Amino acid sequence: MSAVNDTNFNSAVFLLTGIPGQEDVHLWISIPFFLMYVISILGNSLILFIIKTDPTLHEPMYIFLSMLAVTDLGLSISTIPSTLGLFLFNSREISLDACFAQLFFIHSFSFTESSVLLLMAFDRFIAISNPLRYASILTPSRIVKMGLLFVLRGVAVIFPLPFLLKRYQYCRISVLSHCYCINQEVMKMACSDITVSSIYGLFVTISTVGLDSLLILLSYVMILKTVLSIASHAERLRALSTCVSHLCAVLLFYTPVLGLSVIHRFVKNSSPLLPILIGYVYLVFPPLMNPIVYSVKSKHLRARIIRVFVK
Repeated sequence: MSAVNDTNFNSAVFLLTGIPGQEDVHLWISIPFFLMYVISILGNSLILFIIKTDPTLHEPMYIFLSMLAVTDLGLSISTIPSTLGLFLFNSREISLDACFAQLFFIHSFSFTESSVLLLMAFDRFIAISNPLRYASILTPSRIVKMGLLFVLRGVAVIFPLPFLLKRYQYCRISVLSHCYCINQEVMKMACSDITVSSIYGLFVTISTVGLDSLLILLSYVMILKTVLSIASHAERLRALSTCVSHLCAVLLFYTPVLGLSVIHRFVKNSSPLLPILIGYVYLVFPPLMNPIVYSVKSKHLRARIIRVFVK
């Protein structure tokens, strides 16, 4: 790790950024952000409550959906303090330790969500290709074991990053381009040699999000092959319709997360607003839209939600 000269100093804080050039309307921007966070937390909490209290929803698909709701809640809660603090109170400063803790939770929940989406793709493949053995293959105990394994994976691969970042010297005014901390940005603020963090971060991204997305694609290739072998046109459409909610969740998550990773690592001359806007989509929209998409597309879940409010 390269030494820094005497004119350098180790910055005690990072400065967060909202939307550059829109500082005068940050208070107004905070209103939609506040509403989106409230809807995200209430929507995912409602999904968890309904699945827990309704025995008819204790099926593999809904157990995986409850896992997705937990990770979405984690992502929302990880970013709420710094986002609303900046837009409402212009609170830009965040200590190094708080920043490292935030990026640990953001990335851990993000990689765990990627794993949950992979498990949900596996669930759809089993349901379509082997419906008679669906319940015997995806037993509750097996689902819990798979869930715990992927949670441990998400935490384990991120655990070294805060310690790597903590070893660096931050010798310039460390202004981040988002209102939250992520690894790709924080390591660029260091004036030390960040080769190890950069290589490890790329390895983590490829071995988690990259591998998961590839396996999800493979799952859908196999699903499509199975569906095309069904003789009845109506049955083919019915089988494909059970995948619509999951496909929406996959697109909502993977499109911005992969785009943001590519921009931070490989694109040098992009508009500064582009990664900022993609970053907000990456962390705000999946927790906001997933409960809405699944509530609209799942007949049983929708009926249960309606009964709660009507009652």
